[in-house]
Amino acid sequence: MRQGKATAPRVVEEHLGAIAERDGRIGAFRTVRAEAALAEAHAVQEREDLAELPLAGVPVAVKDNVAVRGETLRNGSAATSGAPEPEDHPVVARLRAAGAVVVGITNVPELCLAGFSDSVYGTARNPWDPARTPGGSSGGSAAAVAAGMVPLAHGNDGLGSLRIPAACCGLVTIKPGHGLVPPPEHDWHAMSENGPLATTVTDLALALAVMAGDMSLATPDRIESLRVGETIDDYPGGLLPSEPVRLRVAVAPLPLPPGFAVDEEFQRAVTDAARTLGEAGHTVVEHGARLPVWLGSAAVAAWFACAREDVAGLDRRRLERRTKALARAGRLLGRFGLDGARGRDRWRAHGADQWFGNADVLVTPALAALPPPAARWGERGLLANVRVNLAYAPATAAWNLAGWPAMTVPYGRHSTGVPIGVQLVAAPGGEAQLLTLAARIEAARPWPRHAPPL
Repeated sequence: MRQGKATAPRVVEEHLGAIAERDGRIGAFRTVRAEAALAEAHAVQEREDLAELPLAGVPVAVKDNVAVRGETLRNGSAATSGAPEPEDHPVVARLRAAGAVVVGITNVPELCLAGFSDSVYGTARNPWDPARTPGGSSGGSAAAVAAGMVPLAHGNDGLGSLRIPAACCGLVTIKPGHGLVPPPEHDWHAMSENGPLATTVTDLALALAVMAGDMSLATPDRIESLRVGETIDDYPGGLLPSEPVRLRVAVAPLPLPPGFAVDEEFQRAVTDAARTLGEAGHTVVEHGARLPVWLGSAAVAAWFACAREDVAGLDRRRLERRTKALARAGRLLGRFGLDGARGRDRWRAHGADQWFGNADVLVTPALAALPPPAARWGERGLLANVRVNLAYAPATAAWNLAGWPAMTVPYGRHSTGVPIGVQLVAAPGGEAQLLTLAARIEAARPWPRHAPPL
């Protein structure tokens, strides 16, 4: 589109066609903005600066917990307001200013409180295996990208809500460190960050740069050459600096506290990914320590406390069983001062840095077990939801509590056929390091762009 080889209306129309064809089986979208998106595509096409727009006419999906002007923001709940939003959230405004066209708003669990993506508005499914969840809470966004309905999607991550769906759906994503991208309104005590979901590292870097309002994040010396949809191989050097960078990479295939299991194929993927980085010239060291038990307890207490806070002002008669149970647990623990704040502050102050050690980047599993069934988990109680969430996705929350950047990178497929994702973590300010290593992995182990057609 920037080169005049395609037009924004035609590209948006093609993606709307893909949504109409595929989303009945996937359930990624709560709202499809067909008429409005086409009108916006025509407006983008008429812009005098079309050739300079980083995301000229690119169709994007937005998660249903940030404001899109003129659309309702339901946050997966019948208890929220049905009035249209008067203004875009800053991240949406930046995407639109860069030329992107919002084609739809994606499904989330109620109030984004779980690692699934079911609500009264529908149940999102994993394009690789529709019987399984695409993860959550940005599962609708991940499913939309993995099914080829949009090339980029917005999501956010409070306890893993970008990295979990990316791992489920075979995508690359990044949860930036605190302060880089404007957060969602409910930022969960600075644990939640907005970020992109994509199929390639170049797409991801470009979208992150747009969301951050800092184009230097995306290949500073090659940004003018970046084109959405191209792989790292299309631009030798890609996201990598012009001079070789040698990083110290710590590999932790089993970083969880005692009592937590990790699928053996997921562990092997972590070890293999670290070996790939070692072959690229980085120093790989073992990280044998496990995360402290108290940190997991703090994460669960913070989860419950955020549920308690997020239901404030809502009609509880219209809330789902899961939401009410999580909020009730938060109120109960709150009476004893157990809201995760002390553990979070302790981890941020020195715990994360000490545990991380002298590595530049940590490689861990993104998930501990296969994605659970796509079901109406919102209609189930506290124990069922907590048990399944903790069993399959306990590896991400530590870095929300710390406020450190972390990302998920695809690394092969499980024997069941679903993708495998590995997690990369860096200290504050390490987003470029993460993108550099992700690019190395992508170059050595390219992953499929999309799930096969259903």
